[in-house]
Amino acid sequence: MTVQITIIGMGQVGTSIGLALAAHTEKIQRTGHDKNFERANKAHQLGALDRVEINLPRSVEGADLVILALPMDAIEETLRIIAPDLRQECVLMDTAPYKAPVVGWARTQLPPGRHYVGLVSALSPHYITGLERPAHADLFRGGVVGLVSPPGTPGEAIKLASDLVTLLGAEPFFMDMLEVDSLMASAHILPQLISAGLLDMTVDFPGWREMRRLAGRPYATATLPAASQDDPKSLARAALSNPQASLAAIDSYIETLRALRTVIATGEEDELVRRFEQARAGREQWWEERSSGDWQKVEFGVSQAAKRPGLLQSLFGSGKRRG
Repeated sequence: MTVQITIIGMGQVGTSIGLALAAHTEKIQRTGHDKNFERANKAHQLGALDRVEINLPRSVEGADLVILALPMDAIEETLRIIAPDLRQECVLMDTAPYKAPVVGWARTQLPPGRHYVGLVSALSPHYITGLERPAHADLFRGGVVGLVSPPGTPGEAIKLASDLVTLLGAEPFFMDMLEVDSLMASAHILPQLISAGLLDMTVDFPGWREMRRLAGRPYATATLPAASQDDPKSLARAALSNPQASLAAIDSYIETLRALRTVIATGEEDELVRRFEQARAGREQWWEERSSGDWQKVEFGVSQAAKRPGLLQSLFGSGKRRG
C-alpha cells in the first residue's frame, strides 16, 4: 500500500527530504510543489520527487502526509489555501523555527480530523557550516529532529511523524512547544539578529570607508548569518511571530554584553581571560558533541545502539488509509 507524501517548498530542506525518501519509492509516492516551477522541476530531475504538481490545492489531494518546507512568512497563507483539500486523517508538518504561531494557525485553519505535528530540524554536522546550501539525501543524518504536537494529537499521527524522521536518518526528539520556541530564539533567531545588528552598526557609518578595507575573518564570520540563513522577510516574520521568545533572547544577550562591558571598564584582565576561555571551551565541547551526534553517550555515558526501526511496517503496514 503506497503512502502519498506531498512536499511544499523545494528548497534545500524540501528537496533533501525527497532525496532521503528516494530509497523507499516502492512504498512512497512523493509529490512536490513550489511556487517557482523551475525549482520544483529541478528537484524532480534530481530524483527528489516522483511528480510535480503546479496547482497548490491539487498537490495535497489524497496525501497522507503534507510537509511545509517553507519560510515562516509563507506558512499561514499556504495553510489557508490547502486546508480544504486535506483528506481525513492527513498529518500536516512544517519546518519553521518557531512553533507557537504555526500551532495557532493549524488550530484555526485545519478542518476536524486533520492533525499537525511540527518539525524542528538539526542538520547533519557535515552541512551546518559554509555559505552554500545544496540539497543532500543525508542532510539530516546523524542529527536530531524535534517533534512538537498540540495536546490531543492522536498517537498514530505522532508515530507517523517519528517514523518519517527515522527514515531521514535522524533521531526523533519530543519537545514542548514553548520550550522549542525559547531554544530556537537563542539558537536560530538570535545569531541572525546579532549578525544584522553588527552590520547595521558598521556599514555606512562613520569610519566604514576605512573599516571595510581592514575587516577580516572575525567580521566575515560574525556577519555570515545575515547573508546565508533566512531571507530578510522570513527572518522578520519569524522574529515577530513570537516576540516574547525573541525579546527574551535579546535581553539575555544584552545582559551578557553588559557584564563583559563591566569587566572591561574595571580592567579585570584575569576575569576577562576566564570568560573568554570558558566561552571557547564551551564552543569546543558543543562542536565535539554535535559532531558525534551520540547524545545518549553525552547524557548517560552509554552509546546509543544502532536502530533497525520497523518503519515500513509502522508507516505502511497498518492498512488504515483513506477515510
